[in-house]
Amino acid sequence: MSMLTPPVGPGDHVRGEDQGALEPGDLLAYAELVGLDVPRFVRELASRAHLEKVKADLRSGVRSGVNGTPTFFIDGARFDGSFDPDTLTAALHART
Repeated sequence: MSMLTPPVGPGDHVRGEDQGALEPGDLLAYAELVGLDVPRFVRELASRAHLEKVKADLRSGVRSGVNGTPTFFIDGARFDGSFDPDTLTAALHART
């Protein structure tokens, strides 16, 4: 299992260096790390409860021009600039 980098605040997620660690044990560790109801997580993962929603989201992203993460859209247009805070902030201000 990979070394997990803990989130730093609400809404944060497992860091990019952990994205290749997607075996069941890794997923269970992530679920525990972010405070999910682990028994429910295990049941829903095993039953593929969210598979159709994930597939629909994937198709929607492909149709929208998403070819990786993160992908940002500003006023419906894909933003292809740098993802650093200053560049993103400037792009947002330029659209208002």
